[in-house]
Amino acid sequence: MNKRFFLKSLALTGFTFPAFENITAALHDKKHLPATQIAQDENFWEAIRKGYRIKPDYINLENGYYCFQPEEILEAFIKNVREVNYQGSYYMRTVQWDNKKKAAAALAKIAGCNSDEIIITRNTTESLDTIIGGLAWKEGDEAVMAEQDYGAMLDMFKQIARRHGVVNKIISVPNHPASDEEIVALYEAAITPKTKLLMVCHMINITGHILPVQKIADMAHKHGVKVLVEGAHAFAHIQYDIPSLHCDFYGASLHKWLSVPLGAGILYVNKNSIPDPWPLIADGDSKPLTDIYRLNHTGTHPVHTDLTILNAIDFYYKLGPERKEARLRYLQQYWTSKLRKVKNVAVNTPADVERSCGIANVGIIGIKPGLLAERLLKEYKIYTVAIDYANVHGCRITPNIYTTTAELDQLVKAITEMAKAV
Repeated sequence: MNKRFFLKSLALTGFTFPAFENITAALHDKKHLPATQIAQDENFWEAIRKGYRIKPDYINLENGYYCFQPEEILEAFIKNVREVNYQGSYYMRTVQWDNKKKAAAALAKIAGCNSDEIIITRNTTESLDTIIGGLAWKEGDEAVMAEQDYGAMLDMFKQIARRHGVVNKIISVPNHPASDEEIVALYEAAITPKTKLLMVCHMINITGHILPVQKIADMAHKHGVKVLVEGAHAFAHIQYDIPSLHCDFYGASLHKWLSVPLGAGILYVNKNSIPDPWPLIADGDSKPLTDIYRLNHTGTHPVHTDLTILNAIDFYYKLGPERKEARLRYLQQYWTSKLRKVKNVAVNTPADVERSCGIANVGIIGIKPGLLAERLLKEYKIYTVAIDYANVHGCRITPNIYTTTAELDQLVKAITEMAKAV
């Protein structure tokens, strides 16, 4: 098969599936309406919901781990699996990297960065551990992070502490800060002349708290400290461009809010910082230090997932990033606003609408998070995840765009009834 034709045939932008048709129909005569108004239009979102195959056994409020695909993306993925299997070694030896770079360029558009500053990895852990494990650490160097950060990254910092003698300075981010400056000051207080890297969450995964990354990065740079951002839950959830955050490194997963099949993430490295890390997996000496692709050697991997990134991006733009963010924020505010003043209930997410979006965390005083999650599932058929560490004690609630307000009413009813019985 001609290489150019092969690339064209795998672009897969011409699929027509029910969800696409549902979006088009639902947007008829509504495109001119502000996203905040459409966010509250249950008829619109019911049409979008029809494009998903939803398991009826429970209300899924744990989309944060993995946002499963609407049927059109799933079908495109299956077709990509079949096509790669059909082409076999020919595909792997001829065009897999061309197609991966094409997908990376499309992701760069969402990220607002140059295509030579971003690569596709397998997940956030691989992205961030490439940086954490790849820097030239020496004994006595220091790193700053928060106890609310992802456990996998904290484990990597523990490993470099054992391996290289790095000192880890761990702060705690308050669930309800008074201001951005309070948060910035916490990170700054941990910095010393020995600090080499500061890691910060863009959106804390256990609470949904959006941190003032740009302000933290600007502060850290004044001290000569590089900044690594964990953006697993922010990418394709809220709108931003990575360069405006002023960070040096940024990692995220695509199986979360972009709804890509499992096995894809991104790593952004500012051009000036590309020479800094060693690759996680060696790739020989064929690429210059300034080429980000020297960090992208992973061996044989599921390339059909890489191809499906383009389909997920098509869906994302068809729906509209602004509409998606507005809906997710509306859903979170819908249920948290009903519970914040209920006796014995603790909402562990800032009330300020700008400090969170679709994710929030709720607990009941007197009920352990594990038991709360168990009761929500057994008694109310609501699936969540328990969080019981880092000053956060409750269940993380992560609806998706297909979630209805009626389902969230069930959550409010469940929490209210259990809180009254304490």
